[in-house]
Amino acid sequence: MVSIVASLGHHTDEVSCCSFSPSLLATSSGDKTIRVYSASDFTELPFSPLTGHGYGVHGCCFSSCGSVLLSCSTDGCAILWSSETGEVVATLKHPDRSPLRFCAFAPDSSFFVTGASDGTVALWDYSCKTLHRCSAVSEASVVACSFSPCSQMFVTGCTHGDLRLWDTDISLLHAEKNAHDLGVASCSFAPQFHVDGSCAEFRLASCGQDSQLKIWIVSQHEGAAYVMRLLHTLTSQSAPVLSCAFSSDGELVVSGSMDKTVAIYDANSGTLRDMLKQHDRYVTAVALSPTMLLIASGSTDRTVNVWRMGDGVGTTAAESRETVCQVGRKLPGHSRLLLSDWSEEDVRTWLCEEGLQELVSIFKANNIDGAELSQLNRETATELGIESVGLRGRLLRRVEALKKEQSCSDAPDEFLCPITRELMKDPVIAADGYSYERVSIETWIRGKNTSSPMTNLPLRTTFLTPNRALKMAITRWRSNQ
Repeated sequence: MVSIVASLGHHTDEVSCCSFSPSLLATSSGDKTIRVYSASDFTELPFSPLTGHGYGVHGCCFSSCGSVLLSCSTDGCAILWSSETGEVVATLKHPDRSPLRFCAFAPDSSFFVTGASDGTVALWDYSCKTLHRCSAVSEASVVACSFSPCSQMFVTGCTHGDLRLWDTDISLLHAEKNAHDLGVASCSFAPQFHVDGSCAEFRLASCGQDSQLKIWIVSQHEGAAYVMRLLHTLTSQSAPVLSCAFSSDGELVVSGSMDKTVAIYDANSGTLRDMLKQHDRYVTAVALSPTMLLIASGSTDRTVNVWRMGDGVGTTAAESRETVCQVGRKLPGHSRLLLSDWSEEDVRTWLCEEGLQELVSIFKANNIDGAELSQLNRETATELGIESVGLRGRLLRRVEALKKEQSCSDAPDEFLCPITRELMKDPVIAADGYSYERVSIETWIRGKNTSSPMTNLPLRTTFLTPNRALKMAITRWRSNQ
């Protein structure tokens, strides 16, 4: 039996990654944030969201003990956060500041690795937070990585479809050419390995644009070269498979696909155990808890679903919906209304949801509805009698965040800048054919990024052409909201 126990809807853009520690769940998104939840009841921690990145966050992962959270972003930076306080422990810049596509901790936390769109991998010494080595490992973008359970090697996957095995000096141990036609999307070592005499054997899952999930046996006889042997090719999903992960005991492997499903397989036999169909759009990320029977799945529908595994299989979507616990910013009664249409009661409900209960009586006495809330500023907040500078500041920040969320949360994807994922005001067309917010792409180019943010191919010219048709379309859309 697999049932959905929580649906987390706090992110305002596509979810890119999910990661469990023994007691926490972290999720990252194109909205530039990482959100952190308790894995016991899925309440968001007080310091969440974490907001140190300048562009969308591609990946996040915990150290093995769970005390540190690592994130990486298109801004070319990896950030280490305290998972107890949310404070930044260190900010590390990938060489050449190339956009980062993944990050991974070694199980013993001796190293962590970041991989970039320029085909390079940086290996960092965790204890002193310094760069150990950086090397070009592919001619294509490196989009996936996983450390072996012994922490002595790691595998990378690239958009050309190759899997490559490396030691911690980034020396090549084995290359599996064309492991996935059209490109690798994700890879994951099983948490255990077996030693039989002089032979060490590991299991590796990989998935890609060929709509396949593959399970490999990676082995080495003492003194001999590493060998990769294909154990299973799993084809239950009908579109590119974007993410995969093993359970803590290595008995199950889970994958998320562009067909909107989450598949659960028996890792030994390769048989399909369950197919979960709760998401409305592509499933971009899956993760399994190391201590509980939980699966997290993230999607381009901006939600993270948490599933509890039991003894059986075959839970239907309807059965799952009956048990779902909705967690997020969408509130009954006014979730689909524009702020200007909120009633006084809607505003008071929102205040309670934002932890501003002490303002409810003031707003009730002054008959503040949504239209008046949207016009609130520092002066009018003072006139209401909110004397605490801190409380007044929190209120105004929450109002601005709410207005920003409503201004672009339902916007067509083509109206959002690919770099910032924010509604464009002055869209321009770059040499790669994509439209960007002018300030964002100009900042990108000034940062000596000569490749396209979307394709990673060189920009033939830095000339930008105003996209007047798109600007008019955005203006019409905003006027209708």
